[in-house]
This record gives sequence, C-alpha cells and structure tokens, in this order.
Amino acid sequence: MRALITGANGFVGSTLARRLCAAGAPPRCLVMPGDDASPLDGLPVELVPADVTRPEGLAKAVEGCDAVVHLAGIRRAPGREAFFRVNAEGTRTMCEAILQAGGRARLVLAGSLAAVGPRRDAPTEEAPFAPRDWYGESKAEAERIAYAYAGRLPVTVARPSRILGPGDRENLLFFKIVQKGLKVSLLGEPRPLFSFIDVEDVVDALLVLAEKHEAVGHSFFLSHETATMEELQELVARALGTRTFTVPIPRAVFRAVVAGADLVSRATGKHLPVNRKMAQQLLVPGWTCSTVKARERLGFSAKTPMAESIERAARWYREKGWL
Repeated sequence: MRALITGANGFVGSTLARRLCAAGAPPRCLVMPGDDASPLDGLPVELVPADVTRPEGLAKAVEGCDAVVHLAGIRRAPGREAFFRVNAEGTRTMCEAILQAGGRARLVLAGSLAAVGPRRDAPTEEAPFAPRDWYGESKAEAERIAYAYAGRLPVTVARPSRILGPGDRENLLFFKIVQKGLKVSLLGEPRPLFSFIDVEDVVDALLVLAEKHEAVGHSFFLSHETATMEELQELVARALGTRTFTVPIPRAVFRAVVAGADLVSRATGKHLPVNRKMAQQLLVPGWTCSTVKARERLGFSAKTPMAESIERAARWYREKGWL
C-alpha cells in the first residue's frame, strides 16, 4: 500500500510512518512548511512541504497513493475560526485534492471522541454529535464534510480515545506531576472515566481502515481500557518508581487556576499545559466509547495494556530528556 500521511511529523503520524517503513512501504509524508520534521529523521520517506488549508501541491501529493491518512489538525487555538479553517476546511481541501488526483485513494480521516462529546456510558458510533468545545465542533464538521464526498470517494473515519505511548504530549503533564512526587485528585463525584488506547494499536487500526472494504462509509471508535486520571497517575508512579503524595484540589480552585492560566496565555501568546481545554477534559463525567463495531465489523481489537503503554512512554520521555 502506498500512503500519503498528512500531519506526518505528529505523534500518530510519525508512528505510522515508522511502521510503514518497517513493512517496506515508505509513505509520502506531508508536513506544514516550516514545521519540525525531526520525528521523521532517518526514515526513507518522501517529504512533501504543504499546507492542508491551501490546495497548492496537494493533488500532486496524492497521485499514485492508495490511501490518504488525514491526521493534520490543531488541538489548541485562540478562536473558533482557526479550528474550522484547519480541521474542517482542511478536510474539504484534501477531499478535493483526492478527486483531482483521480478519486482512487481512500480517505482515512482522524476523527475524535470530542465530536460526540463527553460521555460516561460508552456510546456507540450511532450517538449524535454533541461537541462541547470548538475543537469538537470542528471535528464533527470534518466528518460531515468527508461523508459529503462519500459518493465520489471511499471514506472512513477513525475516532481514537485518549492515546498513550512514546511521543505523546497530551498526557506528559501527568508524568511531570508524578515525577515530582505528587498525584493530583479533583474533589467531587463522579470522578471522570477515560478510555485509553496505545499509539501502536491506533496505527494497527488505521491500517485496517485503509485496507478493509468493510471500513468504507463507516466511523469507528478505537479504545482498549478505561480508567480515571487517578488510576493513570498510579500507573505512571509505578513506571517511574516514584512514591507520591495525593493533592486533593476542589473543583472551584481548579477552575480558578485554569481561568488565570488562560489570561496568561492570551497575554503572552503561549499555550500553557493547564488551560481551558484541560478543564473541559477533566470537569465532566467521562470520555468513553464502545468498541463493539470495530471488533464485529473489522475484527479489530486493541491489545496493548495501559501499564505497558505508560512504561514505554516513561522510558521514551527519559531518553529524550522530556522528564
């Protein structure tokens, strides 16, 4: 399989690129001009500097490819317009590029649980979109746009849960907190539940979606285990060999800290690790999903235990000097 990966220098994209290279099928890797492409260093990939929000060069990048794994997107931005310009309209631009290249390549779109919104009851793919933030709204719109092309393009969508593994930045803050001997616990019930999946399992799923006919025209939640953030931190402490002291934080205090961090971010232009998005992630009943459809329709089940994902991530963070 010849694949084009957009956002190939990201966490999932670079992991997928390494997997394809190891299988003897080096991909074409689209990276934003000026972005850091070092996660792809040493790989025999074809680098394509291009912007998914601009059509220039995209159709040429798609030519000869069997699949376009569309991972490019943003998770943080100062306003709604930026999310929609990149995550939603960027998907439209890629769909048009695939059509211009002949319409043969399958679009494998990276969706998100955020499109369905926070749920504790493991919703299925039939659950309606109910996003709570601009990011989730933009990912829901990206799916709508992709499926609007379904009569002309083969389209499928992966909706992974919270992803763990080497290279992950989203959960790095919790590793840093635990390394300092602390474990943060938000007071109040219910404690939110999160579905987790290892990045290698996400790559397995993306390859299944890119190749199996049964995937076309369908969206699939991807997950393996469910845990609270306290349980995540316990596994991190075990992986780091760190004894921790639990710091209980009232929710009102957490909201105040987040509001203050947002003011600093707006004043300095820096995205701090404690931010409104984190609050939206943690101050809800949960972010969970059902994996029945992926198992029954595609025969796919994630296999990597959370503890193993966290151990691999911890080793990688230390090797790279992130911890």
